[in-house]
Amino acid sequence: MPARPSKPVSPAPASAKRAGADTPAKAATRTKPKAGGAAAIPAAPRRRAVAPRTTGGGADTAPKRTAGARATLTLSSKNYGSWSMRGWLLCRMAGLAFDERVLGTDDASTRAELLLLSPSFLVPSLEHEGVKVWDTLAIAEYLDERFPEAGLLPTDIATRAHVRAVSGEMHQGFANLRSALPFHVKARYPGFKVFAGALADIARVCTIWRDCIAQYGGPWLFGPAPTLADAMYAPVVLRFHTYDVALDTVCARYADTVRAWPLVREYVAAAQREPDDMEELDAEF
Repeated sequence: MPARPSKPVSPAPASAKRAGADTPAKAATRTKPKAGGAAAIPAAPRRRAVAPRTTGGGADTAPKRTAGARATLTLSSKNYGSWSMRGWLLCRMAGLAFDERVLGTDDASTRAELLLLSPSFLVPSLEHEGVKVWDTLAIAEYLDERFPEAGLLPTDIATRAHVRAVSGEMHQGFANLRSALPFHVKARYPGFKVFAGALADIARVCTIWRDCIAQYGGPWLFGPAPTLADAMYAPVVLRFHTYDVALDTVCARYADTVRAWPLVREYVAAAQREPDDMEELDAEF
């Protein structure tokens, strides 16, 4: 769209400035070129007002979006799939109405996620209004662009960058933690002896939690409402619970907040109902 000139080319006389729409004759007169001069440039249409973004997603459930066809979220296992949990939480935080498609454990992508502990395969995968997107961070960015009012990413640019940084660290790092403490919602291992190689990863996770809560005031990592970062670290909270990882006061309070989150409670309840069919994971202990 061409930029609006700083001064009107053909200002209308004061007597012509009246409320109401122009008649066709007025419109024709307004755009008709003057003798020996340029045509008047019509005023640019006014931009539609956009509601401001919120600073964080709802701690419970966002309003369901019913317009258009329902989305489909492809998952692996709720009991064993930490990346599936992240994708599921993000879709619920965005208020997206979706159907779940759960792949069998004989599917190559599912087994790659569950046994190789990699985020780089095709689950979770979201199909929505003709768009297919996989990889948890890509799903998060897509949902934030489509539903910015959900607050998956905060409005402040510096805070958004911080959310992306700690979420990216979770997405790409902590390999020792993943291998030493496999995701297993149903299991409990009181007094579990954590492999020494994973202790540095656990310490780094706790440092991230403490720093974020100190900077933004809690109870969530970036303030009063959950964001992408909380969805990324929620499976770690469940891992720490499964393997009885000792936490300091600040981290234990944050872990309690995540475990009490209605979305997490709903996910855990569904995982508890899932049949056990991945004996290979139990064989690691």
